[in-house]
Amino acid sequence: MDTRPIGIFDSGVGGLTVAKQVIKAIPNEDTIYFGDTARVPYGTKSKETVTEFSRQIMRFLISKNVKAVVIACNTVSSNSYHELRAEFDIPIIEVVGPGVESCLEITKTNRVGIIGTSATIASGAYEKRLKAARPGIRVFQKPCPLFVSLAEEGFTENDIAKLTVKTYLTELKEKNIDSLILGCTHYPMLKKTIGEFMGESVKIVDPAVETAHKMKDCLRENNMTGNETEGKHIFYCSDDCGQFNLICKANLGIDYPVHKESAEKY
Repeated sequence: MDTRPIGIFDSGVGGLTVAKQVIKAIPNEDTIYFGDTARVPYGTKSKETVTEFSRQIMRFLISKNVKAVVIACNTVSSNSYHELRAEFDIPIIEVVGPGVESCLEITKTNRVGIIGTSATIASGAYEKRLKAARPGIRVFQKPCPLFVSLAEEGFTENDIAKLTVKTYLTELKEKNIDSLILGCTHYPMLKKTIGEFMGESVKIVDPAVETAHKMKDCLRENNMTGNETEGKHIFYCSDDCGQFNLICKANLGIDYPVHKESAEKY
C-alpha cells in the first residue's frame, strides 16, 4: 500500500476538469492540485518558458511527497512532457495520448476537429499521433485562446461565451467533422456551449476521463495503490485563491480549502 498523494497540475483552473475525473475514478487516493493562476495562460508562451514553469511545479509537488503526477494541461503535455519524463524519476501521465485514443474510438467518418491553445495547436501533437495511428484520418485544427480566459473568469454559458464559441468554431463546423477533441483542459468547462453550437452530430471528446483511467492503471501496475478510506484533496494556486475557490467548488461540488503558493522558488 502506498498512501502518498497523486500530484495534478495545470496553468490554472482548467486542470480541475481532470482532477474531477481522477477523484471519480480512484476515490480512495489522496490528491494535491496546483494551478499556476499567477502565470496563466501557458498557451501563448514559448516552449522553453512552459517547460521551465512546469519544472518548478514538478519540484513543488515532489516536495509534497507525491507518488505520481498528472499533467492536467495540454500545452505542457504537448510541449514539455518528454523533458519532464527525462528529468524526474516519477510516473507522469499526460493528456494528449488519452485524448487521441478516445477520439479514434469515437470517430466514424475519420474527419476530426481539434481545438486548443496556440501552443498546443502549433506543436502538432494531436495531429501527429492521430495520423500515425490512422494514416487516412482528416484533421482540422483551430486555436481558441480566449476559451482559457472565459473558463478562468467563469464565463462558460453566457452570451460572451456563446459569441466567442461561434466566432472560433464556425470554420470547423463547416468541415463536416464528426468528433471534436477539447485539446485544452479548460475547454470542458465550456462543453455545454460548444456542444450546443456544434450540434448533436459532433461528438465532443474530453481527454480527462481516459486520463484518469490511465492514472488508475499506472498505480496498479506500479503497486502504488493507496488508501482504503475516502481520499483527501488539497488545492494550491499561485494567485487569486478566491476566484479559484469559486470555480473549484462549481466544478467539484465541494468547497475545498485553497492555499496560495508560488512555484517560482522551486
